[in-house]
Amino acid sequence: MTLLNLCDQITTGAPRALPKNHPMGTRLVCPEYSRSGKEVKSYPLMDQDRLFAIVWKFSDHDTLSTTMLPAPEKFSYTTDFPENARTQLHTHDYIELAYVAEGSFTQYILGKEFTMNKGELVLVDKNCLHQDILGNGPATIIFLGITGDVFSEIIAENADATRLVSFLTEALLEQKSLEQYLHFRPQEGSIAEKTNADGENGGASKNDSAGGDSGGIQNPMETCLYGLLTELNEHQVGYSYVCKGLLLRIFRLLSSRYEFALTRDQKKTIQWIIYEDIMNYINEHYQTVTISELTEVFHFQEDYFNRLIKKQTSLTYSEYVQKIRMEHAARMLLHSKKSVETIAEEVGYNNRGFFYRIFQEQYGMTPAKYRKANR
Repeated sequence: MTLLNLCDQITTGAPRALPKNHPMGTRLVCPEYSRSGKEVKSYPLMDQDRLFAIVWKFSDHDTLSTTMLPAPEKFSYTTDFPENARTQLHTHDYIELAYVAEGSFTQYILGKEFTMNKGELVLVDKNCLHQDILGNGPATIIFLGITGDVFSEIIAENADATRLVSFLTEALLEQKSLEQYLHFRPQEGSIAEKTNADGENGGASKNDSAGGDSGGIQNPMETCLYGLLTELNEHQVGYSYVCKGLLLRIFRLLSSRYEFALTRDQKKTIQWIIYEDIMNYINEHYQTVTISELTEVFHFQEDYFNRLIKKQTSLTYSEYVQKIRMEHAARMLLHSKKSVETIAEEVGYNNRGFFYRIFQEQYGMTPAKYRKANR
């Protein structure tokens, strides 16, 4: 069974079809009722369910079939809508990740319309005002609602392997005064992967075409989404652990096989977050830190650190580290009885003469005179 087959099954083949006037209908798709009104959609499930999915399946005739997982009873809801109808402007108190499994899908986010095609995703922050445009089908859209605590856990567990994603999410999704979103497109050649070429394919067997294409070729993202929807639909013991593992794989794929474009403000925000993280690391390891060490920890090229630090402080990397060491040395001269030689070693200098020269350049006097003049 493919991902599209599964989406069709759960949206049109569910044992219970809700009537058109059922209150659940407006939770699944709320048509626009006010140009100026704004809705805040709260997380719809109990505390123990920290992830849910809504699937939209558009037909050729302006009809939308949808469902939500998990649910106590499997159901579907079908509604008609006029051409180019929109949902009500809204925000969430959770994070939303939407995937276009078939066709295309248009959203209006922060005053602009953009269209996503098959295989693309959008990650929408809490507080980000947006609405969905109900275009002509056929199209299939999968929305994942992720609680903030689960999202933080996913990023924390992905941080070492996907450092850039960690920065992006800290910048875009943890800064609550900002309204942000990220639009992901698959890198060229990354849509389909050979079944056993990668451990991130959701664990499907060679004969399982859950990812889409037949002949031993499948899409790793769709394999993960297929597994996720299956777990949410079946809701068996331990499903939450399996879902979290699949989310980890999804975000790993986003970091390694997808491209995204940033606005100028987003780039500035991310650059500042990265700068603060690097500065904190330097301040914690100032005695021994090297630019090669920064490269290993943060996964950027060496010239990046020089350019970033120069832009923010007007100092080179070496000048900045020397400044931090001298500041620590100055404090130790004033607040301890340690000898100048001991202080020099403790701030990272084995060459006493070099330490004296750098200190005098920064403070205009020798360490001994500085201690005497300021005590």
